[in-house]
Amino acid sequence: MSDPLPGYIGRLREALESLEVVVGDRIRIVKSDGFVVEGVLMPREKLYAKEIIVIKLDNGYNIGVRYDSNTIIEKLGKRVEIKGIEKVKPVKNPKLPNVMIMSTGGTIASRVDYETGAVKPALSSEDLASLIPEIFEVANIDTNILFNIFSEDLTPKHWEKIVERAAKFVEEGFNGVVITHGTDTMAWTAAALSFAFRKLPVPIILVGAQRSSDRPSSDSAFNLLAAVVAAAKAPFAEVAIVMHGETGDSYALAHRGTKVRKMHTSRRDAFQSINDLPLAKIYPYVKRIEVINNVFRRRGEDKEVHVEAKFDEKVALVKFYSSIDPEVIDFFVDKKYHGIVLEGTGLGHFPQRLINAVKRAVEEGIAVVMTSQCLFGRINMYVYSTGRLYLEAGVIPGEDMLPEVAYVKLSWILAKTRDLNEVRKLMLTNIAGEINPRHTVNLYPRWPHES
Repeated sequence: MSDPLPGYIGRLREALESLEVVVGDRIRIVKSDGFVVEGVLMPREKLYAKEIIVIKLDNGYNIGVRYDSNTIIEKLGKRVEIKGIEKVKPVKNPKLPNVMIMSTGGTIASRVDYETGAVKPALSSEDLASLIPEIFEVANIDTNILFNIFSEDLTPKHWEKIVERAAKFVEEGFNGVVITHGTDTMAWTAAALSFAFRKLPVPIILVGAQRSSDRPSSDSAFNLLAAVVAAAKAPFAEVAIVMHGETGDSYALAHRGTKVRKMHTSRRDAFQSINDLPLAKIYPYVKRIEVINNVFRRRGEDKEVHVEAKFDEKVALVKFYSSIDPEVIDFFVDKKYHGIVLEGTGLGHFPQRLINAVKRAVEEGIAVVMTSQCLFGRINMYVYSTGRLYLEAGVIPGEDMLPEVAYVKLSWILAKTRDLNEVRKLMLTNIAGEINPRHTVNLYPRWPHES
């Protein structure tokens, strides 16, 4: 490590240097108010307050302690190299299915670097064998790193590369593909893959982690094991997201790639199916799958893989807000965009003052699709006059699609055709389970106190 005190500056750094303390050393901090804490000194992020000491407690959590002139720091011990669990090279079992784990980033397949206390990628078979040996009881595992970037930096061009690489592994005969991914935009990628794979003989499972592996409440190992069970054993051959189904470690849920959204910033069960039932419950510790939704594409139904993996990046998603100006629509028209998805209110409405701007967009060959910010339920633009006016202006109703799914679908369609009649036809066609023709009362989550 080139800098023994990464992120530490000013008088706090001088104090640590005077004690010959470096990251990884065990220290005690004593505050003037009697507060005492011990732990391992950790690196600091540059955005932290200048005089915050970051330490890892014995329970695995990191905390920050403010340093001032009355703070006493004691060095308790030098950094000790911890080798961790000895790596084991897994032996392939010819009786087990073969699963490829492909990484695009995120914390799901990471491990703690005990020298620095930081978390770094760990996706070799040997790393996985030491971290999550149970997965090798389910399948023979191969690993591949496509890229390692934050999920918010993924673009449609990245989706195309993910599809291309995953299709290659399916063609090579893998019984399932697991894609590790950052959780923030995992549902967007899942939707893109769902449209891109027109024929798919095996499952493609996206999986992530809400909490990194250096936290006691980490969901990394549980989610990855559940994803491998789904990839190896699930009866469906669809793109799905597999994540915690509740806050404990009893089961995971497999959500259809076009009907899922991240609904919480930090909960382990952050992902929910929207306007559809999850495909299945996954019980990873007993390697059991319980099908919940009987409407799915079956494993082996397609004998080969076929992809249509092009996406048009000149598509915008515009959310309703009370002061929205027609110039917002005009901007995308003037910038020669090819499609606009409106995230409207209620049954699919936007202010009447924008109707002429939307009509101009359609007249200039731009496909405009209406969705709802309500998420649950289906739009119906025939109920109120505003909706009917937008229909007359040429807007395509987005049925019960999530706004981001409609965006991905429109992007995928516009890469195939710019003919508005054909675009309308395809947007209203259920291609990858994105439109649920039948809504039942059990699709809307009830409050916990309701029976």
